[in-house]
Amino acid sequence: MNPIHSSHWQKKSGRVRSLSVVLFVILLLPACQKKAGPPPQRPPVNVHLGEAKSQKVPLYIDEIGACVALQSVSIIPQVSGAITKIAFQDGAQVKPGDLLFTIDPRTYQAVLDKALATIQSNRATLEFSRSQLTRSESLVKGNFISSQDIDNLKTQVATLEATVKQNEAEVTSAQINLEYCTITSPIEGKTGVRQVDVGDVVTGYAPTSLLSIQRLDPLYVDFIVTENDLPRVKDYFTKGSLNVQVYLPERPKDIRTGEMFFLDNTVQVGTGTVKLRALMQNKDHYFWPGQFVKVRLILTEIPDATVVPYSAIQIGHSGPFVYVAKEDKTVELRNVTLGQRLENDIVIEKGVVPAEKIVLDGQLMLAPGVTINAVDDQPTDPSAPAPGVPPSEPDDKENEKASPAKE
Repeated sequence: MNPIHSSHWQKKSGRVRSLSVVLFVILLLPACQKKAGPPPQRPPVNVHLGEAKSQKVPLYIDEIGACVALQSVSIIPQVSGAITKIAFQDGAQVKPGDLLFTIDPRTYQAVLDKALATIQSNRATLEFSRSQLTRSESLVKGNFISSQDIDNLKTQVATLEATVKQNEAEVTSAQINLEYCTITSPIEGKTGVRQVDVGDVVTGYAPTSLLSIQRLDPLYVDFIVTENDLPRVKDYFTKGSLNVQVYLPERPKDIRTGEMFFLDNTVQVGTGTVKLRALMQNKDHYFWPGQFVKVRLILTEIPDATVVPYSAIQIGHSGPFVYVAKEDKTVELRNVTLGQRLENDIVIEKGVVPAEKIVLDGQLMLAPGVTINAVDDQPTDPSAPAPGVPPSEPDDKENEKASPAKE
């Protein structure tokens, strides 16, 4: 064979073989690809569920208030003198009439004695003048005494009568001043710290108080409401007295009750608030005058309010919402209208009805239509994921170890 023709035939055969290989690869490639399966389903989200309940709840206003003593008295001396006796201990509980202080009474006793002696002398002189007038009047008919003498005797008797009345007033004044030397408690209450000791000289009606006494039971509780709340308060107050709940901020569970009885007649300029006052029993002296307290003014009670745990409430672009569990174990996003907060619960005015199941946690993993797994309805499993965390998918390597070897 001609070498030229042989070379040409080899080149043409090579092209045919190359083209055959390419076609074989193209035909073989789809057969090597796996058939795509359906997309993986999202695992259910573990959540805790709660139930919307219907119950009677109070309608209230929370404010800050202060305790005020029912009676508060400052003991001020009404006479001057030296303190000779102190009959109480600081902080003692006293009753009306209990002795507190004694001021040296000797000077005032002497004044009283002098006034008594003076009035006794003038009374005797008055009796003598009256008897003289009576005898002289019987002698006028016989012209044994002149009318001028009778008039003089009448004037003398009238003058002595006025003098005796003046002496009686002086005796009364001396007796009062002597009584002022003994200072007693005018009210029932607790004493403060005394400001004098035995031997100190005090001045009558001086501005300095010797002692303060405050009655601790019952107590007033003063608090304020804003002018925005004033119409509601007036409406309910006109229907009768309103109850209040009072407690210390650091002891919210120790609640005492009282009754609001006073609503001020003026809105304070600048603050826009109105003063209210309640009366509260305080037999154990749990509260103290001047102490700040939290006050809950109960306006009325809502008989059938829908209440849910506050943890169920979420805030979105359209406002507050909750996730409601449906019968097919999916969730529905429900916008709600919030009412009054009740400790760990809250009133739902619109959006949820009683007996509906709502999601209490794990909301970040949820969306409308997502399947949930209520963990409260399942047996406790230490290896179960926390609420709100979807079950993890098994690791591929572990699956390979667990599965039988392929031959």
